[in-house]
Amino acid sequence: QVPLVESGGGSVQPGGSLRLSCAASGFTRDYFGIAWFRQAPGKEREGVSCIRKNDDTTYYADSVKGRFTISRDITKNTVYLLMNSLKVDDTAVYYCAIGPCGDTWTGAPLRLYDYWGQGTQVTVSS
Repeated sequence: QVPLVESGGGSVQPGGSLRLSCAASGFTRDYFGIAWFRQAPGKEREGVSCIRKNDDTTYYADSVKGRFTISRDITKNTVYLLMNSLKVDDTAVYYCAIGPCGDTWTGAPLRLYDYWGQGTQVTVSS
């Protein structure tokens, strides 16, 4: 069973919204947090946001603060990323992953994240 499955990607115009889902139903081990990353063509994968499992503390990259909201539905074992006021620069493949989520979180280094989803494409264009 695949540990993490992302969904919800698509194409939107600038200023639009999307909500991504990361279903962790296939992951049965304990974990510290779930993070969202993104990778645009020709660029390195970067951390977007994470949520800590024990207390739902959240962290965001500066580039998405005030526009993106991460949340968790315990009953569904699913983490969401609500993306508002989308910009062309938000275009990327978005991945969720299991790993660290604490103070001064940046998502780096990527090697600390053991489990990744397959990714979902988000395209923002007019």
